Amino acid sequence: MKRNLSEDSRFKGLKIAITGANGSLGKYLIEVLKGKGAYIVGLTHNKKSNNKSFESTPNEWITWSCGKEDLLSKSLANIDILILNHGFNPKEMIDSNEINKAIEINSLSHWRLIEMFEELALSNNNLNKYNSKEIWVNTSEAEIQIAFSPVYEITKRLIGELVSLKKSKLLIEKRSHFIIKKLILGPFKSKLNPQGVLSPKFVAKKNNPKSRKRGLFNNSIS
Repeated sequence: MKRNLSEDSRFKGLKIAITGANGSLGKYLIEVLKGKGAYIVGLTHNKKSNNKSFESTPNEWITWSCGKEDLLSKSLANIDILILNHGFNPKEMIDSNEINKAIEINSLSHWRLIEMFEELALSNNNLNKYNSKEIWVNTSEAEIQIAFSPVYEITKRLIGELVSLKKSKLLIEKRSHFIIKKLILGPFKSKLNPQGVLSPKFVAKKNNPKSRKRGLFNNSIS
């Protein structure tokens, strides 16, 4: 992915993969990014979708499972931007099975995909120093404020801290082949957060950690 793209052509011609593509935010991400000229690959545990809108349907579906991230390596090799947007909210449940499932999906699965995508970026960088890969991680608002689900909050904070460590490491090493960005979104209504008061479209468009005047799809995401 060339870094000198203008804002208008930021996503045009790029291949973008999105986990949680069947979710509330995932569908909006697809719609907006397709509208900006990107080729969208939807990563999902279940291809079946009630969505009948062409605009919010990816160009390509790929099924995958947490714990088997290594099987995605070949599919992600030519992806320019990977957006990690999948998650699991056990609500008020705090038994061991729910805790383990949340840790696996919200934290460990994200981390394995981050590590894999960085390896792919390094491999690509050896072939073409002008190309880089980006990964966006949706840690959600649960990383910075109290959530209704304590398990969801803890597991989201865990991956948020790991992403911060990774960003610091890349900065220290002055690596430009791999760019990682953290998305901390507002409380929008979805299956994961039925208590949300905002629409996913509004939150994705308006929320930005650097500037309230800029949307999710500007170059200024941190």
